Amino acid sequence: MPVHDGAAWIGATLDSLAAELTGDLQIIIIDSSPTNATAAIVERFLYRPAFRLLRRKDLGPWQSKTNLGVELAAADYVCILHQDDLWLPGRIEAARRWLADAPEAALHLAPTAIVDRHGRRMGCWNCPLPTEKVLESEFLLERLLVQNFVSVPAPIFRRSAWLACGGMDEMLWYTADWDMWAKLAVAGSVVYHKEITTAFRVHGDSLTVTGSRDANEFRSQMQTVLERHLYRLSARSRRQIESAARASISVNVSLAAASGGDLKALVRAARTMLSLGPTGLRRYLRDSRLLERVMCRLRAKLTGAF
Repeated sequence: MPVHDGAAWIGATLDSLAAELTGDLQIIIIDSSPTNATAAIVERFLYRPAFRLLRRKDLGPWQSKTNLGVELAAADYVCILHQDDLWLPGRIEAARRWLADAPEAALHLAPTAIVDRHGRRMGCWNCPLPTEKVLESEFLLERLLVQNFVSVPAPIFRRSAWLACGGMDEMLWYTADWDMWAKLAVAGSVVYHKEITTAFRVHGDSLTVTGSRDANEFRSQMQTVLERHLYRLSARSRRQIESAARASISVNVSLAAASGGDLKALVRAARTMLSLGPTGLRRYLRDSRLLERVMCRLRAKLTGAF
């Protein structure tokens, strides 16, 4: 768990973990907060042997803390939980079943619930993938490079595969997770499961919102991932998905601008989508999960809980 100034959320997050504790679970919390407020909450859980707190003010980016946590982990399989997200009842039971059914997989994916700042469910974030089947890397990348549809708390991955890939690129402050899923997609097989065992919290203080305010840097972060992994696809697949992927980046930039008050950006987003034509638009809507992502945030805003 990479943590920074998480006092507003981390109590509920750790409660959701504590409810799922088993004897062989290890929870590594790496806190870079400048004050003791977050650590004071974490310390209430340290009487349980599963919890371990590291105070590392020198590690700012969440990617650095995540890489360290994976390196320190004793388990063969690891997952990530941010300070404002949640585990849901049944997470561990489902995870054990996933790993038993496909132990060779480098990456296990799943949908996640989307909740508002008060923990109320706003919807579900799905992946455009068939469930309970071993997925080949090209099949996954064809969809993943159009849009990062993987919610950080849901995946479980083999620690050895993560380390072999070099971990997260700490220069990618916004898209390091997207880049990591793409790397793991070619490190071994992937399985997408149907159970919802985690929750992703949408709120106005999240990196997803604050990090997208510099349009040029926001675009650059996404373009870096696309250009880094596009070559992995066959020439035929590249021709099919590249236009949708580049349009997706432009739409994301426009939606971020609209969220900041530039309503004309919505027109730009619509024009970009329509420029894809019927086939390209269908691909984009399938892989981007646009309606799921936007509608949940809109519901949270309309209820004053964003």
